[in-house]
Amino acid sequence: MPRVSAFDGIVIWMYYDEPQHQGRAHFHACHGDDEATIDVEAPAVIAGQLSQSVRRVLLAWAREHRAQLRENWARAARHEPLVRIDPPS
Repeated sequence: MPRVSAFDGIVIWMYYDEPQHQGRAHFHACHGDDEATIDVEAPAVIAGQLSQSVRRVLLAWAREHRAQLRENWARAARHEPLVRIDPPS
């Protein structure tokens, strides 16, 4: 799975070919044993679960990097290599 970022024990990856999400721009995040799928356009957990504190940090990061996430989604759709995204500052 193409990893795009990691910070505070959270690992984020993105891949395009998932029929259950029907082309919806999203990424995956895991922290410990928890894993979730996050919508790119309106950052929110759409599947899985994360602790409240991890969710808060992750969704703030997703809002800050929405343009980069969108670009990576487009790259994934074209089967191009993804670009790493910086952790929160």
